[in-house]
Amino acid sequence: MRAVHTDQSIVMRCRRQVACTIAAVALGLMAGTAGAGAVEEELSEGEALSQREQARAEILAKTVSRPGGQAWALGTVGGTWLSSINNDPKTFNTLTARDGDTRAVVDVLFDYLADYDPYVREFMPNLASFEVEVDEEADSLSVIYTLRDDLYWTTLADPDTRVPVTADDVIFWYDEIEGDQELQQPGYTRQLIEMADGSKARIEATRIDQRTVAFHYPRIVANPILSSNMKFGPRYLYEPAKREGGAEGVLNLFSVDTDPATIPSIGPYYIAEYEPGVRVVVVRNPHYWKQDAAGVTLPYLERAIYQIVPDRNTELLLFKEGNKDAYTLRPEDLDELLNVEDPDFTVYNGGASLGSAFIAFNQNPDTMNSLVYSWFSQVQFRQAMSAVLNRDRIASQVYRGLAEPALHFFARANPYFDESIRQRFTYDPERARALLAEIGIRPNAGGLMEDAAGNHVEFNIHVGAENNVGIDVMNIFADELKAIGITGNVRPVDFQKLVEMLTSTYDWHVATASLGTNYWPEGGSNVWRSKGNFHLWHPLQEEPATEWEARVDYLYNEGRFTIDAEKAKAIYDEYQRLLLDQVPKMYLVHPLSFVAVHNKWGNVFYDTLGGLNSDYFYLLDAE
Repeated sequence: MRAVHTDQSIVMRCRRQVACTIAAVALGLMAGTAGAGAVEEELSEGEALSQREQARAEILAKTVSRPGGQAWALGTVGGTWLSSINNDPKTFNTLTARDGDTRAVVDVLFDYLADYDPYVREFMPNLASFEVEVDEEADSLSVIYTLRDDLYWTTLADPDTRVPVTADDVIFWYDEIEGDQELQQPGYTRQLIEMADGSKARIEATRIDQRTVAFHYPRIVANPILSSNMKFGPRYLYEPAKREGGAEGVLNLFSVDTDPATIPSIGPYYIAEYEPGVRVVVVRNPHYWKQDAAGVTLPYLERAIYQIVPDRNTELLLFKEGNKDAYTLRPEDLDELLNVEDPDFTVYNGGASLGSAFIAFNQNPDTMNSLVYSWFSQVQFRQAMSAVLNRDRIASQVYRGLAEPALHFFARANPYFDESIRQRFTYDPERARALLAEIGIRPNAGGLMEDAAGNHVEFNIHVGAENNVGIDVMNIFADELKAIGITGNVRPVDFQKLVEMLTSTYDWHVATASLGTNYWPEGGSNVWRSKGNFHLWHPLQEEPATEWEARVDYLYNEGRFTIDAEKAKAIYDEYQRLLLDQVPKMYLVHPLSFVAVHNKWGNVFYDTLGGLNSDYFYLLDAE
């Protein structure tokens, strides 16, 4: 697992996997490459700030803001979209596709029961329409999905053979694939609802007829579409594979040695070709259900080619040569691309990222050095670290001013985001010193911070070795620590090693990572709850180790099961404030996002809320 360049999301439209908790988000580090910059001429703080603001304004003036949520123009079918991934796909089986490059290829074969429109903040019918039936007296509800009548599994090798998609596909996938714990699918935990007495009960799926499935909840939940929405595979292939080979049988389906033309699709594309180390080609599925306003089957693109390009500089060169249709800019690319004379492309400014990378402190008493644990386990210490973290300096030096401090817990797209609920422990070294003094940590005669027993405060900061942005950020953090007398040793490690440290051996002090976005208030069940396997600072607790973690568990569950919006807001307000004040993780910055797209394409809209939706891309010269 490694940090994946986000251009892969440009190939196919950005489908928000709304049914997933953060469990399904691959653990990632901040991607990209950016130097902290050369030594600057000595300027006053005011002069430096003025120059950076002017530079930021000049950059933004050369970009275009064209957010999504607008009406699509009618296009015509045709054209080849050129994109790239950084590594060969590992499999063509959705059950074993874990890394971003593989998912970019495999996900074009599937679709979800429901879709979510982030601009109106509503779920919409997709493969199925839906209705929710609530029984308040029994404290239960059911979500009934009715599949469209024009859904088929087809293959490129035999496109005329159409296998109807039925309720049996959904039921089989829910019970025998996601519901089989041996297969270790992320959807498994979503099937379990915590009851009022602390026990767990399963959401049961039943077949009503050929096209209708009902999901029966053992208690009323606030957002049932979120946890019942799913994508699924073809029962007619997975069921015999499981019957004959068990879990291994289904996991071994569709390796990269499989003829991709024989792999069925319900999605917008087929996988047509895979040449290891060179490219993957997908072609339009003429049987895909979605149509434009004129009744033309989407997508308009006839095919898309993923070139396998491990190097970002090579990707940039391909884009400039016209051999790549879109390119996500790194900070150091801005000057070059924004100053091209008479460019044949447009640089779109998508706004600030919804999520943020973070710094976490290990508070696991079973694996931590006892001395370091004695510091990290005190909230004043973590609050002091937040007061040492200079987010403005990070935004200025690493991101050239093209980033915003990350001071909130929920993303702005979250329905319970509240601008007033912000991190209270922002950059203030004097406040940091005062907080440390409260727990007996004070400077010695030489200015080095020592605890009450005379131990110098020193710890390691782990970051992925290939993560140049993360290394720059952590060096700034270490520099600010040094200024108050604390030693933070920046330790770049191999990404795989870092993943192992965070999820298996737990032998780390401080680490930087990213786990996606707090898009939904009930998202991240395995991160924020004390029992979660991604509760990074102290995972898999049998009982909450601290009172504040017990309170977070309680608030999380109360929010999930509170229907009244006003009452739910009060719960989630406390939830956010508690996690911000306890600082198990410190969010860093929200970088501005820029993507360049060649001007031959129509229907290009881009923002960080909806991404690029390539379903509607079409060649302008084909009009």
